[in-house]
Amino acid sequence: MNANNGGNGLAMAVLNSVQNPVVMVDTNGHIAFANWEAEAFFGASAAHLSRYKLSTFIPFGSPLLSLIDQVRERRAPVNEYRVDLSSPRLGQDKLVDLYVAPVVNQPGDVVIVFQERSMADKIDRQLTHRAAARSVTGLASMLAHEIKNPLSGIRGAAQLLETSVTDEDRALTRLICDETDRIVSLVDRMEVFSDERPVDRISLNIHSVLDHVKAIAKAGFARNIRITENYDPSLPPVYANRDQLVQVFLNLIKNAAEAIGDRPDGEIQLTTAYRPGIRLSVAGSREKISLPLEFCVHDNGPGVPSDLLPHLFDPFITTKTNGSGLGLALVAKIIGGHGGIVECDSQANRTTFRVLMPVSKDIPLDEEPPAKSTGSF
Repeated sequence: MNANNGGNGLAMAVLNSVQNPVVMVDTNGHIAFANWEAEAFFGASAAHLSRYKLSTFIPFGSPLLSLIDQVRERRAPVNEYRVDLSSPRLGQDKLVDLYVAPVVNQPGDVVIVFQERSMADKIDRQLTHRAAARSVTGLASMLAHEIKNPLSGIRGAAQLLETSVTDEDRALTRLICDETDRIVSLVDRMEVFSDERPVDRISLNIHSVLDHVKAIAKAGFARNIRITENYDPSLPPVYANRDQLVQVFLNLIKNAAEAIGDRPDGEIQLTTAYRPGIRLSVAGSREKISLPLEFCVHDNGPGVPSDLLPHLFDPFITTKTNGSGLGLALVAKIIGGHGGIVECDSQANRTTFRVLMPVSKDIPLDEEPPAKSTGSF
């Protein structure tokens, strides 16, 4: 597809702005057009792609070829979900949703839009995290009313007994008090989930929040761990509650520090970046929020076990011996309440917690951020 006139040039500009790979295949199966995202997806320039048939780049016998034939025959678009295009050429884990449609006034030509499942799965996981947080909310309310009162009575009785028993039995009454205190502390932590009051949000510089959290960490639990930053200095403000963001990133950095443990080369890296193109529907609203702000906490710990990774933000899921499994569930609740997404990618010696959030309401969604520095990753 050549931009020989203004109309074609505008069409190409629009297609190159689409955040999904888009290709057009002619009647002979050759790739007649590929937008910028398609170049990245196939790992080749549009000029290179145009010299080959689409079948050259996808696995042999792929369902995509059958879909193209079906569209040509019926002259109607089709959708196919979770199609595996993994191959040595495209790489592993290339799971995509496909939209294939005929090209108007060009019989035999079809357009293919690839939606990588990684983005769709982010949204699916976030909805699951929100549902899990709501279930903890109900449980927390029940525990607060039904458990804390009798625990107070049990502890009071144990304290009375402590004054009239032998030294040997006093250890048992002390144990009762300690265990009731531990249960009350757990219930208090869960009560945070039942707090649905609206919070005050303002335009915030995320770097000031991260620097504050870093100072707290270096003064305490991460004093022996190297913490580095790779910030995008041109990042626009985030619309959020400062105290809650501090709580979120303290939790994530503390998890990273505990995963690293005593290893001498332990390192935590904080990064920020602008990633346009991600939009998410917010529960209870028709509004779609753009999520271009990406904040990450990386660590070089041993990684999260693969069987726990899909459930990491569910309540009571933890890899710690004495953990309650509520910290990351609370992170998911706070970020979800801000209309954002939190996710985790993990492998040996590299774990990343990624938070995607909207920009400040003072900035129009279609406004481009200032040019990025070369320091952002």
